[in-house]
Amino acid sequence: MDYQHLTHYYKGKRVFLTGHTGFKGSWLLNWLYLLGADIKGYSLAPLNDFDLFNAIEGDNMCVSVIGNILDREHFLSEILSFEPDYIFHLAAQPLVRLSYEVPSETFSVNAIGTAHLMDAVRLLKQPCNVILITTDKVYENKEWHYPYREIDRLGGYDPYSASKACAEIIISSYRNSFFNSANYSIHRKAIASARAGNVIGGGDWAQDRIIPDIVRALLKNDKIVVRNPYSIRPWQHVLEPLGGYLHLGTKMTENPILYSDSWNFGPLAEDNLTVESLVKISLSIWGNGNYETPVKKEELHEAGLLKLDINKAMNILKWKPKYNARGAIEKTLEWYKIFENGESISSFTQYQISEFINAKS
Repeated sequence: MDYQHLTHYYKGKRVFLTGHTGFKGSWLLNWLYLLGADIKGYSLAPLNDFDLFNAIEGDNMCVSVIGNILDREHFLSEILSFEPDYIFHLAAQPLVRLSYEVPSETFSVNAIGTAHLMDAVRLLKQPCNVILITTDKVYENKEWHYPYREIDRLGGYDPYSASKACAEIIISSYRNSFFNSANYSIHRKAIASARAGNVIGGGDWAQDRIIPDIVRALLKNDKIVVRNPYSIRPWQHVLEPLGGYLHLGTKMTENPILYSDSWNFGPLAEDNLTVESLVKISLSIWGNGNYETPVKKEELHEAGLLKLDINKAMNILKWKPKYNARGAIEKTLEWYKIFENGESISSFTQYQISEFINAKS
């Protein structure tokens, strides 16, 4: 995967991007913009003035539509009028702990919102590659060291995980019922889902995520509060899965039947780290700071152990991660250092994308 290869597939193509004002969506928007794509974004408005979408002046990179994917008629009309060649669906309620506070909203956005998108795809007349982003948490987590494969059973303890598992079932149902590979010559739609690990990167300011928690504490000279120090996660820089999604889109163009499937995008096995290890590495890179683990009280359930098997993506897509865990953390904290120093976030974000494209796997 290099710049010229991706440009060949995306330059001048119409790309519909949901969730374009969010953390991952803003990074993908910037990358697609650099590739020369014609982009329409559909999302809720950014929450804060300093959110990444505003920092990179995302309004200048696309036709930006502020809307709710639960507004079915508006959502469908924006997709159908654009006639996209590619759709990347990132819009979601993405937080585990928030899902306990707004469970029905989480199910509505993540499951029914996905169905709304698939309804629009049914009505599209032209060929289209559709990549729907779910999560590594779609698997029925048995808290074992075995990494989860795409064929493993779906499930979800918390509302967020369960809602994303529902989304996967909806995607599979539409793919089988309306976009069956046996009838591709008729419908001409390629449908894939992508399950990424815990992504980190500059511009994430969400509550109850470890990197934003670390950065907020460091910028205030506070101690970092580490809720679940021994939980193991598949950490990866945000550009890793985004590169995987873009690469998957090119492969779907080449062979829409073969690549219409589910795909895991995560780090190599040795880069699965505990939360405490991630915090310690972050402090060593930042150069100062401390953390504390509060006395354990009754907490909302979150998975303690989660690993992804990425052999399918590596062997079939020929995709593999470029940064190890430490490298991912270094690139992330470099971004926040630029932010702290008041330098151009827009320029540095584009620099990090270019740097990633040119990095060796």
